[in-house]
Amino acid sequence: MTDSNSHIGRRSYLKLAGGAAASAALAGCAGGGDEETTTESGGETTTETGGEETTTSTPDESSEPFDVTITQGQMPSGLDPQDHRETPTDIVVLHAYEGVLTRDATGAMTEALATDYSRIEGENAVRFEIREGVTFHNGEELTAEDVAFSINRVVDPEVSFASPQSDQLAGVAGAEVIEGENAVKVNNSSLNPIVFSEFATYLDVMQRSWVEGNSKAFISQNMNGTGPFELDSYTEDEEVVLTRYEDYWQETAAVNTLTFRAASEASTRVNQLLQGETDVIVNVPPQEVQRVNNAENTRVAAAPSTRIIYNAMRYDVEPFDSVKFRQAMNYAIDLESIVQNVLGGFGAQTSQPTLPEFVGHNADLDPYPYDPDMAEQLVEESGYAGAEIELNTPVGRYLKDLEISQAVAGYIDELPNVTASVRQRDFGSLVDELLAGSIEERPHWFLIGWGEATFDGGLVMTALLSSEGLLTTWQNEEFDALLEQAGNQSGDERDATLQEANAMAHEQCPWIFLNQQFSVYGVNDAIEWEARSDERIDAYDMSLK
Repeated sequence: MTDSNSHIGRRSYLKLAGGAAASAALAGCAGGGDEETTTESGGETTTETGGEETTTSTPDESSEPFDVTITQGQMPSGLDPQDHRETPTDIVVLHAYEGVLTRDATGAMTEALATDYSRIEGENAVRFEIREGVTFHNGEELTAEDVAFSINRVVDPEVSFASPQSDQLAGVAGAEVIEGENAVKVNNSSLNPIVFSEFATYLDVMQRSWVEGNSKAFISQNMNGTGPFELDSYTEDEEVVLTRYEDYWQETAAVNTLTFRAASEASTRVNQLLQGETDVIVNVPPQEVQRVNNAENTRVAAAPSTRIIYNAMRYDVEPFDSVKFRQAMNYAIDLESIVQNVLGGFGAQTSQPTLPEFVGHNADLDPYPYDPDMAEQLVEESGYAGAEIELNTPVGRYLKDLEISQAVAGYIDELPNVTASVRQRDFGSLVDELLAGSIEERPHWFLIGWGEATFDGGLVMTALLSSEGLLTTWQNEEFDALLEQAGNQSGDERDATLQEANAMAHEQCPWIFLNQQFSVYGVNDAIEWEARSDERIDAYDMSLK
């Protein structure tokens, strides 16, 4: 239970989040996977390409160079941008690597290493025109061959390795250089209505010769991208130091040296911020918000994120092989109390795998109510009365992750016919088990979070709940058929199919549905920076006040 005087409520939070949060929500309302764009003024330039207007922002040229330290809950698992699935790693490597498209702070799609993009008429394919004059950090020029290779390295395991990011480019079959042009053709296995949205969020471009000329271990310890920062030093599990790349194809960054460190304990991160040892920290707990805001040189920056927090239950093991038992687990917890008292209002209840801002969200589904009597009855009907279950949870990766897990297990343990406990896990070892490649190697019951910056419910459900999904703990042929059907639809038709899939997931309960995470950062007040809904901490957008 948090002190009511030590945190701000959700209404105050939303005011604090400001325009960036509203813009992110609007960007997520583009129906049927249509590619959202925006046009703005005031420090941004507007270009038109592919029949759409996009925006490109640059750092404030008047800023004097300055140094920034960012402290996350976890260090990156490595530096290969295509061999991981964790946001802490993404936040680091995206400063050195770029994609053909990207998103700005509002969630709008913008050009990056591509200057033009379009569908190829009469084919399930798209075309990217590659930007001229871009160099990798080793000084060599970017080519269309590098882009095609990078795409194939993700989607084709025979090119290099089985990338854990293959589902992020769902529907992409491969890429090839268009003969005689500085352009790439991307072949899709079907219509792929969200292909540009996928490329605006995923796919980091690497240099083919550099990748093929070095070992996998070397690539994991070094970086050679086209981004605004290049690697200075990397001490595994301790520190990553980047410096601005002076030959960057846009304006050079205002930040001169960018250092990443980690502290799993929220209190440690807050103390480091207040003592001036770091400039940006993640996951400020609700009870520390007032202390950060009241300090002389720090403030809180926040935004509703695209991340859902949930408890996965493996459908193939007792007692979770019973739908009634899984439903009982949802009725057993007081989710409203968890959001208000554990998260201090910095979250929202969920009822399905797809968040409200996403394509495919089913507005007719309500969160499971707190009903311990119903939970007890369903446990009896499941035949698993007396079950003993253990919840695996990371510590320090997500906002109040351990406390959420303790609350969930506490509620379930209060049932007279179930015993529940919590097992604290190192995030890296837990992720290794989740990415092991088969359901049988994953824990029976665990807390995890999933962020989907494309605002597409189909990608969330494909990765987390389809039979071949990267992190699935459930298999259902009817559910798979709905996702396959949605992959060949667009607009309202696709949205309706995904809503039907969400309704099935709600009823079958492969998860205990928990909360939408709100991203809450502590920031050095001398730095101009706003929180983003996609959880990216972009130092290129930072300047001094």
